[in-house]
Amino acid sequence: MTVIQNIEENDCGCDRLAAEQALISVDDAKACISRRTRTITETETVPLAQATGRVLARSVRALGMVPPFDNAAMDGYAINTGHLTGQGLWDIEVVGRVAAGQAAVTTLPPNAAIQIFTGAPVPAGANAVIMQEDVERRGNSIRLKRAINPGSHIRRAGEDIVAGKTLVPAGRLLAAKDIAVCAAAGHASVHVVRRVRVALLVTGDEVCQPGQAKGAAGIWDVNTPMLSAAMASPDIELCGAYVAADTPAALRAQLDRLVDGVDLIVTTGGISVGQEDHVKPCLADLDAVTVFSGVALKPGKPVSFGHVRGTYWLGLPGNPLSSLVTWHLFGTALIAALAGRTQDRVRRRHVLLSRGLHHRPGRCEFRLARLTGCDGSGHEVVDFPDTTHSGRVAQLTDMDGLLLIPADAATLPRGALVEFQPF
Repeated sequence: MTVIQNIEENDCGCDRLAAEQALISVDDAKACISRRTRTITETETVPLAQATGRVLARSVRALGMVPPFDNAAMDGYAINTGHLTGQGLWDIEVVGRVAAGQAAVTTLPPNAAIQIFTGAPVPAGANAVIMQEDVERRGNSIRLKRAINPGSHIRRAGEDIVAGKTLVPAGRLLAAKDIAVCAAAGHASVHVVRRVRVALLVTGDEVCQPGQAKGAAGIWDVNTPMLSAAMASPDIELCGAYVAADTPAALRAQLDRLVDGVDLIVTTGGISVGQEDHVKPCLADLDAVTVFSGVALKPGKPVSFGHVRGTYWLGLPGNPLSSLVTWHLFGTALIAALAGRTQDRVRRRHVLLSRGLHHRPGRCEFRLARLTGCDGSGHEVVDFPDTTHSGRVAQLTDMDGLLLIPADAATLPRGALVEFQPF
């Protein structure tokens, strides 16, 4: 087995060659986004049922202890083990009954039992619950065939949650497991960062909307529905998806209108150096600051990041696969930074190559990959196309994520251990 590299948050391998090509590395691009992006400070309160996928703005503390009282972990009988003398058998009178939601009104008398159900408060005087399967019921009494240890099948008050303890820290992207903890802690609602407001602007005179007539030189618009779907997240408010104006003056005016209404403008296409690439010049006319433009990455080299009048801008390439890959790499990182999210939504993991892989050194590559199962040792195995075509999307349906190929790797053998990032 060939091990390519350790998984580290800032180690794609491309920084070793990026300087030679006057391109920023993927690692440095992510670091720039993290360092140069200010977290949104506006918050709102939402019910727990609406909080999944939102970023917690204020840590959640327990309003009380859980369980709030000693209670039965099983259906059975509450007894005092100190009253069991001798070697057994023991016949014990049943003097009461308590179910979940009922208060135990009877104190356990000596040499007696109270029938109890899961979640019900343990009566005063009892120090154990014996499961109903372990007794023989005989009218108004039970027969125990074996002794039971004190504390058996009792959930102690506060053994799960201590009152006042911080249970969910601010910055958490809330999932169902976090909602469970918030509810157990007594909260009906939580304070979250308001949603990140995003405008999507797709450039290209050749782009036509699916379902509409297109000319001989037209192509269907893939980026608008693809990126709109990628942005369909509870922490994102997509304020609009627009087709870019086809002249520099009109595009400049369109960008000027969008800037003051959103936190982030995402553009696709128009960011290279051709005569028809107008996005960066138009932003420059609006006094935008470009933090980086060009990353040592395949696909997606032209990807750019900056800000204008307090609004951030992410320029994605126009080719659909490049656009999707760079959104996954940089768009999600930018949303996380804006929302103040403290943990990653997706983590890379190691997988094995099903066959040898060839790569042209110079830029790190994120190549489409499909999980095919596991080898005899339980390691996940992936298959992949021979090359990456930034304009092709037909294979996406069959793919599960992206392989990270280091910039200086020319060939990787079958069975090599490489990094995989799921979609």
